[in-house]
Amino acid sequence: MRAIELAEYGGPEVLKVVQADVPEPGPGQVSIDVAYAGVNFADLKARAEGYRVPALPFRPGLEVSGRVRAVGAGVTGLSVGQEVTALTDGGAYAEVAVAEAATVFPLPQGVDLRTAATLPTVLPTAYALLHAVGRLQPGETVLVQGAAGGIGTAVGQLAKAAGAGAVYGVVSSAAKAEYARAYGYDEVFVGDFQKAVRTATGERGVDLALDPVGGETLRASLTSLAAFGRLVSFGNASSAEPWSVGQPDLYPTGVSVGGFSILMLARTAPAALRVLAERAFAEVADGTVALPVTAEFALSEAAEAHRLMGSRTSTGKLLLKVAD
Repeated sequence: MRAIELAEYGGPEVLKVVQADVPEPGPGQVSIDVAYAGVNFADLKARAEGYRVPALPFRPGLEVSGRVRAVGAGVTGLSVGQEVTALTDGGAYAEVAVAEAATVFPLPQGVDLRTAATLPTVLPTAYALLHAVGRLQPGETVLVQGAAGGIGTAVGQLAKAAGAGAVYGVVSSAAKAEYARAYGYDEVFVGDFQKAVRTATGERGVDLALDPVGGETLRASLTSLAAFGRLVSFGNASSAEPWSVGQPDLYPTGVSVGGFSILMLARTAPAALRVLAERAFAEVADGTVALPVTAEFALSEAAEAHRLMGSRTSTGKLLLKVAD
């Protein structure tokens, strides 16, 4: 089979098409004939920095849609030929991928394989940020970094559906701001946002801030909270040094800080992930959320997909089309 691997860390050019043996599922696992694979920023960090890479050569990719090829011992509820979407622990950039059965989901009714490839990481993450960790209440205000990305577009729609009083986004360009406004955002700020947030909220600040950037952006999000506000960190795209907060940050206005990683949840609490994902997928099945695919590449063009995402000009979701 064809697969994409990297044998060294570096730019998109280190992604190479290779011929590899077809993987077989072990106990509790499922192999999938891949139709589409999602492209995520975590894939770029794996390629460039070795993020979550156990050893080289490494096959990137965290999410797929396709059809069950084979099931391992002990797997129930999934059958050969069944259309599924899955969260993988790497290896999705290939014609056949293996996933733990706990993170393989039958396609929601009315969802096709192309749309399904956008679901495994983006939608459960967006749902968890707002509800499981962020505990959004009707009427509250939300601030979202990366509002024009895959998670950002899902969060905007989910927040509005949950009755948020106002949803504010932050992006890096005017073009992205225009794009994000179509996905539930009341206002979208370009670049620096602290003063704009205070102005928009009458100096009060926001109830919930969601940050995948880290570093100074995370600190600015923390200072943009209202009294008793919540900040949820779900990434470190800036590759800044690890951050910490303490009494001087939290005590004066009673704010709190949480975190979320869908990959860690899949390892530590797969049953909780399954409940979360099923609730989130229902939001797509009933039309509450639409997940836009803005660019599609062939498997052999994975490097081009990485270049586009790395340019910080992309919006929505990027996919690799692996098979018809």
